[in-house]
Amino acid sequence: MNQSLTIDQDATANSAKSNAKNLTPSPYDALFSSVIGQDYYLLKQISPFAAEMSRLVGESVSKFCANRSTPVSVVELGGGTGITSLSILSADQQLTLLSIDNEPTMQNQAKQSLQQWVDEGRLNFSGQDALSALQSLTNNSVNVIASAYTLHNFEASYRKQVLAEIFRVLKPSGQFINGDRYALDDVSAHTRSTQNEVAGYFKVLTGLNRLDVLEHWIIHLFSDESENHIMRAALALQQLADAGFKQINLSHRLEVNALVTAVKE
Repeated sequence: MNQSLTIDQDATANSAKSNAKNLTPSPYDALFSSVIGQDYYLLKQISPFAAEMSRLVGESVSKFCANRSTPVSVVELGGGTGITSLSILSADQQLTLLSIDNEPTMQNQAKQSLQQWVDEGRLNFSGQDALSALQSLTNNSVNVIASAYTLHNFEASYRKQVLAEIFRVLKPSGQFINGDRYALDDVSAHTRSTQNEVAGYFKVLTGLNRLDVLEHWIIHLFSDESENHIMRAALALQQLADAGFKQINLSHRLEVNALVTAVKE
């Protein structure tokens, strides 16, 4: 493997242990219940690893912001209903965030939930698709580009274009932070993990009598797993290197989910 590509096994193991132990509400949970409410807790029940990845994205942004004397500019790809947006906004009291999502129903919900940060001048929204929004930004203009569970939705050739634009838009020493479905390179292991994931969907959502949500998640999973969408970890890391990134690191592996960070030097 390219020496600039690393997999942090310790962080992966520690994250798995932490997730297994974290059965009681945390201050992070309390913050989200007061702002995002039902959506956050439904996500935690359906896909607890997804909620954890949103938290880890915010934690990584917080580490980037530490000891910086000037406010950090962050662009979020695929803001959705605002779960990861809130995690990012909570990372530092000075950062500004541009949240991009071309799904108006979800973005309208985020606008309603996060109005406080809009009023403070820290949060703006774009309704463009990710590639178009990035193309509208100038070279070397953003400190951090962050995302959770967005890139894996992209068709492979579109994703490659997005990665090139992310690199162009980031300032030197800027960072790309992504919590997402990074498919296991061991296909058999990935299949077993996905089967367990689907079983979890059925257990939770049939218990909640939310067959409508179950249908949506199963249909969406077929897209995630399709040949022109699936984001295999080794190839995804290599694509970041090909785009020009350095210090590429995959950590906090939780089944098919992982946190990836990369730096524009």
